[in-house]
Amino acid sequence: MAGEKVHFTKEKETLLITLYGKALESRRPGSLLNDRYANEAIGKIDYDFSRLKVDENLGVGLAIRARRLDDWVRDFLAHNPGATVLHLGCGLDTRIFRIDPPADVRWFDIDYPEVVALRRKLYPARENYLLVPSSVTEQDWLAQIPAGPAMIVAEGLTPYLHAEDGERLFSALVKHFDRGELILDAYSNLGLKLVRLSPSLRATGAELHWAINDPHDLERSVPGLHLIEETTAYEPKHAAHMSSAAKAIIFLWRFIPPLRRIGRLLRYRF
Repeated sequence: MAGEKVHFTKEKETLLITLYGKALESRRPGSLLNDRYANEAIGKIDYDFSRLKVDENLGVGLAIRARRLDDWVRDFLAHNPGATVLHLGCGLDTRIFRIDPPADVRWFDIDYPEVVALRRKLYPARENYLLVPSSVTEQDWLAQIPAGPAMIVAEGLTPYLHAEDGERLFSALVKHFDRGELILDAYSNLGLKLVRLSPSLRATGAELHWAINDPHDLERSVPGLHLIEETTAYEPKHAAHMSSAAKAIIFLWRFIPPLRRIGRLLRYRF
C-alpha cells in the first residue's frame, strides 16, 4: 500500500526531522524514548527521509530533549489530576502516546491544518484528545480551550517564531489559564547560528528568528511567568549513546559559558 505523500517545505518540513530522529533513536538498544508510534509513522509516509541528513547523534539529541520534557509533563500531571495539556506546534510528535495520560486529562495538539490532517491518518484517536488545526499564533483557537490548570508544551517551536509573536502568544496563554506551567527549549544567538549551519535544517530552507539569551527575559516580557527550572540541552550522562566525538564536545561545553547557554530546556510556572 502506498504511503501518505507529504509536500511540506521550510518550517513545516522540519517536523519530519524530529519525527525521523526520534524514530531512529527508538530503534537503538536501551532507547530513551521507545517511541514505537514514531517508528511506525515513518513507515506510513511516502518521503525520502535521507534528504534530511539526520544522523544518530541528532536522533539521540532529540530524544534527550523529548525525554526531559516528557518527564516534566508527567510530574505536572501527577500533581494536577484532570489538568489540560496544550502542545503547541505539535508536528508529528507522539508525546500523548508516550505519556499515555489518564482519561481525565484533556489534551490538545495544535498545528497547521495540513499537519493535523496528516496526524489523523497516522495516529489513533483517544478519549479527551483533540486536534486543533491552526497556526499557534492566530489565537482564535484559544476560545475552545477550557481554563483551569494547564501544562503548555512548546518543543522545537520558539526559534521559528518572531519574538513579538511568541511573547504575545505566551501572554495570552498565561491570562487564559488559571495556573500552570510552560516548558520549552530555547537557543541563544550563538545557538541559532549553529543550528542554521546544520545540514538537516539547511535541507529544509527553514528560517530561525527568536533567540532567548537569558531565561529571565521571558519573565520580563510575559508577566506572570516565573522560571523554576533550567537545564542544558545536553549533559555528559545523557550523551552515552552518541559518538565519541559528540561526547567529547558535550563534555567540553561544561567549561565554556557561551557554549553552555546555546541550548537550554526551560520550565516556568504561572
